[in-house]
Amino acid sequence: MGHLKDRPHRRRWGTAVLAAGLVGGTAWQAAAAQPMVGLPDFTPIIQHYGAAVVNISSTSTKTVHGAMPTNPVPPNSPFYPFFRRFFSGPSTAPSQKEKVESLGSGFIISHSGYIVTAAHVVRGASHIVVGLSNHHVYKAKIVGLSVRYDTALLKIKGHDLPTVPLGNSSQLQVGQWLLAVGAPFGFYNTVTQGVVSAINRPLSDDEYIPFIQSDVPINPGNSGGPLFNMEGQVVGINDQIYTSNGGYMGLSFSIPINTAMRAVHAFEHHKAIRFGWLGVDVQGVSSEMARAMRLKEPVGALIASLAHDGPAAKAGLKPGDVIMTYDDKPVYSVGQLPPLVGNTSPGKRVPVGIMRNGHPLTIDVRVGTLPKNLRHPGSHNITLSRMHMEVGPLTHEALSDMDIHHGVVVLTVEPGPAESAGIAPGMVIQELNGVAITSPSQIAHLVTNLPAHTPIPVLVRRGKESAYVVVTLP
Repeated sequence: MGHLKDRPHRRRWGTAVLAAGLVGGTAWQAAAAQPMVGLPDFTPIIQHYGAAVVNISSTSTKTVHGAMPTNPVPPNSPFYPFFRRFFSGPSTAPSQKEKVESLGSGFIISHSGYIVTAAHVVRGASHIVVGLSNHHVYKAKIVGLSVRYDTALLKIKGHDLPTVPLGNSSQLQVGQWLLAVGAPFGFYNTVTQGVVSAINRPLSDDEYIPFIQSDVPINPGNSGGPLFNMEGQVVGINDQIYTSNGGYMGLSFSIPINTAMRAVHAFEHHKAIRFGWLGVDVQGVSSEMARAMRLKEPVGALIASLAHDGPAAKAGLKPGDVIMTYDDKPVYSVGQLPPLVGNTSPGKRVPVGIMRNGHPLTIDVRVGTLPKNLRHPGSHNITLSRMHMEVGPLTHEALSDMDIHHGVVVLTVEPGPAESAGIAPGMVIQELNGVAITSPSQIAHLVTNLPAHTPIPVLVRRGKESAYVVVTLP
């Protein structure tokens, strides 16, 4: 046993000799190698501009309505309907008002006291207090606030205040170092670092912001604080995180400073922010949809419907067109289009590259102004046996209510191709395989002659929204 125990030591010693020989034989190579990137030193940024980062405390009031007691009987009980009337309906408990305090961050952009932060930090606040790193405290007022850009401009009464320089967020590249300063969980003047993970990242709740995605640790209290590049310039406003537990999980999103300053400049001149508008409802393109639309790849933004008098409709765009480029910029996914359009100055003529029936086409569109109150854009019933559903005509009142000009209403759906595609009773079929639907008899004729085992695009409408689905008929 003693002999066996010694073997590993002899093996390690022999390997060490071999490794020493290899290292010694290539020492000149190791000496010549240089690091591709240097480790960043963030101290100069904090020393020069840390004092211009502020803490923001806001107080707002919300109304809390009295809650009704819940039904103690489970829904599957035969007594549930009897007790439900005692535990439903309007609450008789009085409403109460509660004060809500929130913390955030911001940064000073002028010596006279203008401060930029995220709009959600101060929206609805009745009292805003700004604290500087030197422990001076000021009352602040809101100069302007944009919900779509989630950007706010504040003003405090000060002079000779420290400021931050602003950079150009359009020059950011994936992999660049970034530095965030803020007050996560109330820990003031906290510094965190990371790199750019992605640029122009769309998020569904903020469709007009092309977010900077990074792995910079950001937590509640960081919102509104600056995101610095290595030149010490602010390139973004820390805005939100992707999380399942309320804390940082490696995905942070910041508003590009170019986007935020578009709002700030409007606030400074007391002007309304004007967003570009095409007047289209768009959806993503799946692999199955790409085959149905005769596309080589599932990319672009598929036009589901158009505003009747909108810029796109006036220029000649149609439902079923797939937007591939906008103003000579590629549109790979549906989420990329709204920021591009929204940041376009109304009145500008923009080339829009589309695919129509499998053929490329470029149409110039004069971009309009986003409306303040934007709304998303005779025969007997017939059974469509191939689709396993029944359709009926629409009255003029129904067409007017849904803001459409043609279509048939889905009355019943049985298990089959239509149900598999997501078509349900109450929906309106506006278009089938590129043909506008005007009556039940017309769609019945079309369905009879459609090819089997071939993806067919169907434009359906539910309420005020339209979308394409794909049906494959037996």
